[in-house]
Amino acid sequence: MASITTREARERRHRRIRGKVKGTADRPRLAIFRSNRGIFAQVIDDQTGKTLAGASWMSLKDFTGDKTAQANEVGKAVAAAAKKAGIEAVVFDRGGYLYHGRVKALAEGAREGGLVF
Repeated sequence: MASITTREARERRHRRIRGKVKGTADRPRLAIFRSNRGIFAQVIDDQTGKTLAGASWMSLKDFTGDKTAQANEVGKAVAAAAKKAGIEAVVFDRGGYLYHGRVKALAEGAREGGLVF
């Protein structure tokens, strides 16, 4: 019996989530990607296929702290970019990752920044 890798399992979960979560012009999709070094977030309108706002850990200037605090700051930054683009509400796409740790910190940071989901 063949076992799947961790990456394949995440991609399988992500495909399953993407079948249910769609971003529209009224409520775009807040998609995240978590790497070993940092975290990325984008606000995407799936109907037009356009990225409306985004933020990553590399855009943080002079940040000190652990990766969970880093994810919280990225959440606040993506919320500020979304507000600047005129977006108030989004649907959250956790990208196949568990809602725990850095993913949860990013979501809480985005909520602190004013995004509704």
